[in-house]
Amino acid sequence: MNKKAVALFSGGLDSMLAIRLMLEQGIEIHALHFYFIFNQAAEDEYEKNILKFTKPLGVTVKIIDGTEELLEMVKHPQHAVGRNMNPCIDCRIFTFKKAKEYMNEIGASFIITGEVLGERPLSQRRDAIRLIDRESRLEGLVVRPLSAKLLEPTMPEKEGVVDREKLMDISGRRRVQQISLAKKFGIDDYQNPAGGCLLTDKGFSNRLRDFLKYNTGSDTGGLEILKIGRHFRISDRLKFIVGRDGKENEKLLNLSREGDFVFDVLDIPSAVGIARGKANEEDIGVMASILARYSDSNGASVKVSYKIPPDQEWNSILADPAGKSLLESLRI
Repeated sequence: MNKKAVALFSGGLDSMLAIRLMLEQGIEIHALHFYFIFNQAAEDEYEKNILKFTKPLGVTVKIIDGTEELLEMVKHPQHAVGRNMNPCIDCRIFTFKKAKEYMNEIGASFIITGEVLGERPLSQRRDAIRLIDRESRLEGLVVRPLSAKLLEPTMPEKEGVVDREKLMDISGRRRVQQISLAKKFGIDDYQNPAGGCLLTDKGFSNRLRDFLKYNTGSDTGGLEILKIGRHFRISDRLKFIVGRDGKENEKLLNLSREGDFVFDVLDIPSAVGIARGKANEEDIGVMASILARYSDSNGASVKVSYKIPPDQEWNSILADPAGKSLLESLRI
C-alpha cells in the first residue's frame, strides 16, 4: 500500500481540513470533485470556485459532472431519501464508486473524505457509513481523518501508511473543532456549510417534482433555471418564471430558449418573466397580471409587453396586478 490517495473534495471546510491532515503525513493527494446541477453555485462559476479552494492546498483536482446519474437516483432511489428529494446514500455510493475507479486509474491505494460522524443525519451515521463503504466495495479503504478515532481502523492505518494518532475524533454538527483546526492551518477562506445540495430544500424540491412531472425525458439543460426566480404552473403545458431582482432577470434572459415567451413592463421598473411551453390568449393575460404584480405599478393597471425571441416585435396587453390568491394557486 502506497502513500497516494484520492480525496473526495466537496469544496467545504471539512474536506479542506481532511486534505491538510493527510498532507501533514506526507500523503500524495489527488482531489476529486463532483459537479451536480443541484448544487447552489451556477455552472459557469463552478470550476473557478473549486480551483479557488484547492489551489491554496497545493493539490490538483479532477471535476466530474454527475448530474445525469443523480437525476436518475432522484427518480429511482435505491435507499432512504431525506425529507425532500435528496437521495444522499445513493449519491454517496455513486461518488465512492467513481472515486474507486479514479483510484485504480492513477495507482492510488485509498480514499479520504471530510465526513464527520453524525454531522449529516442520513449519510453520516455509523450504519450508513458501513453501508456506503460496503456497496462501493471500499471497505477498509476510506480514511475519514476528522472522525477516524471514533471509527474502526482502516487498512492504511493498520499498515502504518497513515498515523492514526494524528487523526481526529470529531462528531456531531457543531463545528468548533473544525474552526479551531482551520485557524491552526491558516485556513480562513472557505465555503459556508449552508450552501449545499438544493435537493434538501423544500422549495427547490417542489420545482423539481413539477419539472419531472411535465418533462419525461432527461432534459438536464432545463434544470439550471429551477435555481432562480419565482415559478408558476399556468397549465399542464405552460410554466412561467419571474425574476426577483436585476441579477435574476439577466440570468433568466440568458437561460431563455427558442420558443420561450419573454415578458417585461417597458415603461416602469419591473421583473422579467420567461414563459416556457404553449400559451393561449387567456394564459398570456394571466402571466401579464402576474408580472404586473412584480412591477412598480403601485397596484394600478400597467402595459405588459411580450415577445417570442428572436422576434424583435413586442406585443402589449393592459393588465391588473394579480391578487395574492391567484399567485398562491399557481405558485410551484
